[in-house]
Amino acid sequence: MTTHTTATHNDWLAARLDLLKAEKELTRRSDELARQRQALPWVRIDKTYRFDTEAGDATLADLFGGRSQLLVYHFMFGPDWSAGCPSCSSIADGFDGFAVHLAHHDVALWAVSRASIDKVTAYKKRMGWRFPWASAKNGEFNYDFNVSFTEAQQRAGDIEYNFARGGHAMDMKDAPGPVKAFAAACGTDAPTFTRDRPGMSAFAMEDGVVYHTYSAYARGLDALWGMYQWLDRAPKGRNENGTWWKRHDEYAD
Repeated sequence: MTTHTTATHNDWLAARLDLLKAEKELTRRSDELARQRQALPWVRIDKTYRFDTEAGDATLADLFGGRSQLLVYHFMFGPDWSAGCPSCSSIADGFDGFAVHLAHHDVALWAVSRASIDKVTAYKKRMGWRFPWASAKNGEFNYDFNVSFTEAQQRAGDIEYNFARGGHAMDMKDAPGPVKAFAAACGTDAPTFTRDRPGMSAFAMEDGVVYHTYSAYARGLDALWGMYQWLDRAPKGRNENGTWWKRHDEYAD
């Protein structure tokens, strides 16, 4: 017998209508937040960032591909890792489905990592993905956008992540179990694993000038993680006890 509250259909409907009011308010608040994002001031980028892509050397402006808007997902995949982060991989599983729509709406979508373009390309092939992915291995892009850090920064606690400084060093010999497990799944150790972090950044181009418009990190990426949007509507919600997800090709049949 279920331990959850049960009711008649009419009782359920009354409760559902109460919830609908809250959902509509959340939708209206989300629309307002979107307007606030779009109203943020833009920051001109004068530095020339260079990337390795499957088509060769590219600048940040090149990643726009002739469009006026660019979205970058900062994919955790360090240069010494053997595979990309399982969590980033779960988020990226949805990219192919909507990237084509974004591309036809004046928006380019790219993933960017510090892994070499050879590693990125091989991993993309393994995962069966088609979205464009660039390597920032030889540049400062990841460091400037606060998703990669040096070992010296980590040891000194001089890390700024998610718009806060010092609280995300994670140079720990006693790292939490999930961090160690994810690090091992990427062929590295916990301190090395946590020197790269997830995030997304948005850019605009006007009159040949590139501007940084928005970035989000950590739980700010939740809305991009399609798996969780579905789980939040499942009967038991996220129902988590630790990290349960894997890369999509690692689940047992």
